[in-house]
Amino acid sequence: MSQERGAPASVVPLEELSSWPEELCRRELPSMVPRLLSMYRHSDSWMEHIQILKILVEMFLPHMNHLTLEQNFFSPVLPKTVKLFDDMMYELTSQARGLSSQNLEIQTTLRNILETMVQLLGALTGCVQHICATQESIILENIHSLPSSVLHVIKSTFVHCKFYICKILEVRNHILYMPASFENSESVYSGRLHLVSDLLQALFKEAYSLQKQLMELLDMVSMDPLVDENVDILNMVTVIHSLLEICSVISSMDHAFHANTWKFIIKQSLKHQSVIKSQLKHKEIITSLCEDILLSFHSCAQLAEQMTESDAQDNADYRLFQKTLKLCRFFANSLLHYTKEFLPFLSDSCCTLHQLYLQIHSKFPPSLYAVRISKAQQEEIAGAFLVTLDPLITQLLTFQPFVQVVLDSRLELPCELQFPQCLLLVVIMDKLPAQPEDVQTLWCTESQASETTTRVSLLRAIFYSFEQCSGELSLPVHLQGVRSQGQAEGAVTLYQHVCVHLCAFIASFHPSLFPELDAALLNAVLSASMITSLLAVDAWCFVARYGSAELCAHHVTIVAHLIKSCPGECYQLTNLSILFRRLFFFMAPPQQVEFIQKFPPKEAENLPLWQCISFQALPAELRKQTAHEVSGVGTAQCKKWLRGTRTLGELESLNTVLSALLAVCQSATEALDIGQQTAVVEVGSQLWSFLNVKLVTGQPYVQQTFNLLLPLLGFFIQTLDPQLICQVVTLQTSLLRLEPPDHVRLAVLDFVSSLGKLFIPQAIQDKILPNLSSIFALLLTDRNWLLEQHTLEAFTQFAEGTNHEEIVPQCLSSEETKNKVVSFLEKTGFVDETAAARVERVKQERGVFWEPFAKVTAEAAKWSSSQPYAKRARRELPLEEEYRSALQAAAGALEALELLLQKSPAPDWLLMKMEALQGRIDKLKRHVL
Repeated sequence: MSQERGAPASVVPLEELSSWPEELCRRELPSMVPRLLSMYRHSDSWMEHIQILKILVEMFLPHMNHLTLEQNFFSPVLPKTVKLFDDMMYELTSQARGLSSQNLEIQTTLRNILETMVQLLGALTGCVQHICATQESIILENIHSLPSSVLHVIKSTFVHCKFYICKILEVRNHILYMPASFENSESVYSGRLHLVSDLLQALFKEAYSLQKQLMELLDMVSMDPLVDENVDILNMVTVIHSLLEICSVISSMDHAFHANTWKFIIKQSLKHQSVIKSQLKHKEIITSLCEDILLSFHSCAQLAEQMTESDAQDNADYRLFQKTLKLCRFFANSLLHYTKEFLPFLSDSCCTLHQLYLQIHSKFPPSLYAVRISKAQQEEIAGAFLVTLDPLITQLLTFQPFVQVVLDSRLELPCELQFPQCLLLVVIMDKLPAQPEDVQTLWCTESQASETTTRVSLLRAIFYSFEQCSGELSLPVHLQGVRSQGQAEGAVTLYQHVCVHLCAFIASFHPSLFPELDAALLNAVLSASMITSLLAVDAWCFVARYGSAELCAHHVTIVAHLIKSCPGECYQLTNLSILFRRLFFFMAPPQQVEFIQKFPPKEAENLPLWQCISFQALPAELRKQTAHEVSGVGTAQCKKWLRGTRTLGELESLNTVLSALLAVCQSATEALDIGQQTAVVEVGSQLWSFLNVKLVTGQPYVQQTFNLLLPLLGFFIQTLDPQLICQVVTLQTSLLRLEPPDHVRLAVLDFVSSLGKLFIPQAIQDKILPNLSSIFALLLTDRNWLLEQHTLEAFTQFAEGTNHEEIVPQCLSSEETKNKVVSFLEKTGFVDETAAARVERVKQERGVFWEPFAKVTAEAAKWSSSQPYAKRARRELPLEEEYRSALQAAAGALEALELLLQKSPAPDWLLMKMEALQGRIDKLKRHVL
């Protein structure tokens, strides 16, 4: 009987072999295994393959020498096993398209294939379990064929089963995200998954169990120091990368399994870090991990939104939300751990890490692009997940490639990522004071690595990024405030948030970086964006208050020289004037005295400075002295112009004088005695006689004179000659009928609102009152929202103060105008707009207006400089005014043409004429150049 049992495998039936006792298997091992292996290699039957494999694994594998397993078993068996599995998978997918409940033959064939595949996976599981059960040390080189083969089979199984498993989980757990790449896999079974669902589930479970066993095995292995190091390293790296590929497949199948796989990848990467760190595909690992973080975060956010929109709290939804949030935190911690250990190898992953931060914060309140989440869920997400991103940024602070990515001058972000970028820069700014000087220098200085790679400073980046957040600034959105001593945290606007953190950063700025601070502040002050310039002015004022009196005086002097260097009216001059006016308030009296000595107001060349100053910033004695001097030199200069040739070319300097006189009247009228006030009224009256409708409509400098004279005369409305008032109102009425520029109409409003304080003499009421009602009627129907607002304010002020109530109804020319005024008085909005609709409108406005404006601003920023402008040679202004007038007429003609094209189709000849005009413009441009 023993001889019969020991007969060759080619003679002994496989069914009989499977019943051999353990002792016989051990004794016949040397002769039977080679014969079984030969049969395995040459067999063409899948069933026979599986039968032989099971016999080898179950009957003979337990008796093999562990040190020779790779050579005597895994290397000869596993490649054939993998090919067998691939062949079955190919046959399965080929036959599955014909599956139907009527075609029993294909149904039987498919089920047989699936059952065979389950058995094959079971055999592989047996191999892994056997290695795990050994008490000896496991060297990777001695089993290296096993992990690679098993991982190949596992991945193929998961890919095939993915759609079915995802559909089950979608029903059970309301999974919100399923990769679109697998949605068509249902067509493999022609929509008949239910006919094989039991076997698909069994196949998945077997693969699931196999991977768990394999990870236990790999956790036990070590790398043999005596084996060729490169071979062992390559084997481990291959295992890690294969598991990474599996992670991308199972991400939507089983959260716990997915997380455990990632945990294993991170653990093995760190365990063998010293030898595999330079071989790992770090970029792929970081990219995959970031994708999984975003996927789980999006699921978490959608679940939170679902709960917010639901009337009743669903406990199942909330449990799933907490489970998903826990997964988010796990992935974030894994990324944090991996980044910490492999940071020197992550230079090409910095862009991915940067985008991860931006993408997450773009979908989280208060971003305009966030989903609607309740306050409670916001706090949970922030406390459990977002907090893990903070130490990640801390780790990256010292990494130069990350600095380059965040501060890249070529960085172009879509609308939804501009706000998160601003938040990130503020976070970085908060962390820098705790860093060494070299790290602060790295972030706060500009650098040019190559002709195409330039890094801006952190401060410049903050101002630029802040400027792009137009929607968040205009709504405004609110962020968590800074906790102050004795006060609870409160919500603050984005402007307040950036301003407070910027000032705190400036207070801790390293002295060696002050030149960078000065340059960044001045560059931002000169920005074409009003809100950016205002932020820089606020920050500069903080510097003035935080520093010494001497530093403040030094800054005032610098800005004064910059103002005097400006070549003419421009937005940069306006911004500098605002800064100068505010800084002057922070000067100590001794420094104010020095400033007056350095820029004496009695000299006409210094009036461009004194027109910017509020005299309230000066002590009483100094205020009186400087007001007298400015008033004296101002009226003298006006008289000089009146006595002279009175050319338009001298109007620029005259307007500066009038602006300085206006500054005195606005902030130090009480400092002027009766004689000085009378002198101002006299020169103002004489200058008014010089104006007429033609001059004001055609000459920009005359318009500025007009705009300055109106408020100047308005200060002395009670003492003005009634005939002069009559002339002013008549000219305004005629002017408004010609539709002058907006700034002219605003000046008109300032004057007519002051008439509410005046009792108009009976003799001139017939001339003034009809004109007044006509002026208000015209301006109240203006469609410009800014003019409309100012008109309503001016009309209200006039109506509340005037003694001539009879003309108030005459100003309301229509029912629409009456309703508009009533709504304004009752403080009710004209449009009933929901919060969601307001957000959508702001987002649309941003696309239409703010983005083109931002591009213009960015281009202007390239040319802006902290150096003062060179003084331009003075031109003959009368000729320059003719240029302006001609160009204004051309622009008006183009606007008229644009309106015509909107009303009706263009005639056939229009394009030819426009091309001829373009040719003339090109020719004129060559003359200018």
